[in-house]
This record gives sequence, structure tokens and C-alpha cells, in this order.
Amino acid sequence: MEDKLHTYFSENDFDFQEPHSGHLERFERKLNNDKQKQKHSWKWLSVAASIVLVLGFWLGSNHQKSQLHLADISPKMEEVENYFVTAINQELKTVEKNRSLNTETIIEQALNRLEDLEEDYNYFLAELNTNGNQTRLISAMIKNYQKRLEILQNVLDQIQQIKNPQILNDEIFI
Repeated sequence: MEDKLHTYFSENDFDFQEPHSGHLERFERKLNNDKQKQKHSWKWLSVAASIVLVLGFWLGSNHQKSQLHLADISPKMEEVENYFVTAINQELKTVEKNRSLNTETIIEQALNRLEDLEEDYNYFLAELNTNGNQTRLISAMIKNYQKRLEILQNVLDQIQQIKNPQILNDEIFI
């Protein structure tokens, strides 16, 4: 082991010279200058980030306050909206669980129709925000939710028929 260490130190040239006079002072001065520069850059960055955050929160809260939703109209409408959103989400999860090669086209077609209905709903929502509380808009929004739920239920029925074609035959003969 000592031979390996001895050969390592003898083969490599190490600088054992003393540094020039004043080296430590120059080194400390450079360190202190870098610290002062870093402090100034962090201060500006933190001030800018704080301004951006405050502005973002303010704009976000103003945007949320200005938009009217179906649930904002009355407690009954909030119940209706919550019911449909929950039911649609549950049906979507069920549809996704049953996704396979055989059901892919049916599911994709249904999802495309749901996207169209979502666009219609967003249009109704924009109308509600510009024109205020109108019965025809509220009715159209509820019908939109009903159509979405109906589409999902039809897709689930079709998936069951694909999975169990015997069910259709049994129902005809009963």
C-alpha cells in the first residue's frame, strides 16, 4: 500500500509552492464583491416576482367574480348542476373503463358529440353572462346536460350489447 502511494506522489507533479503575497486578501475581496452583486440581483427578482403574483391574484379574482354560472342563479340550480356534473363524470369513468378495440369507435364518436355539447354550453354560459338571468338560457343549459347524460347512457348500452351479444337475442325471445 505504501508503495502505491509513494509511486502515485512521485509520478504526479504537485504544486507545493506558497501562493504569492496578498493572495488571501485578494481572494476574500473577490468573494465579498460576488456576494454584493448577488444580493442586488435577488432583491430585484423578488420584487418583480411579488408584483407579478399580486397582479395575477387580482386579475384572477376579478375574472372569477365577473363570470356567472348556473349554480350562481339559485340554490336549486346549484343542486341541478351538481347532480348532472356528478352523473356525467361517473358515466364517463364507466365508459373509459369499458374502452377496448371493439368499443373504440363508439366511444370516440360519443366523446366528439360531448365536445360539441360542451361548446354549446360555453356559448350559453357566455350568453348568460352578457344577457343575465333568462329562462330560455337556463332551460337550454339543463337540456344540454340531459343530452350529455343521454349520450353516455346510450354508449354504455351499446358497449353492453357488444360485450354480450346474447343479451340482445335473449331480450327478443322473452
